[in-house]
Amino acid sequence: MKIISKSRLKSQMLKVFRDVEADGRPLFVTDHGKPVLKIEPITVRRSIFEVFAGFQHSIDIPDEALGPEWEEWGDYV
Repeated sequence: MKIISKSRLKSQMLKVFRDVEADGRPLFVTDHGKPVLKIEPITVRRSIFEVFAGFQHSIDIPDEALGPEWEEWGDYV
């Protein structure tokens, strides 16, 4: 966990911001030893399709795996 005081942040703000952006780790700012702010880079959220795009067409799922097994449901159906 990275921590910096308000007074040190004020004198080195641009450098600190560049460091946080580069390494991606959050920075906690303290005032008289107590944490008061959290500075972190904005992350871009990706859709489920973007995350798993590399796996498309690489996994073969048999049709019977996608359908329900009625015998397993018993009286619930």
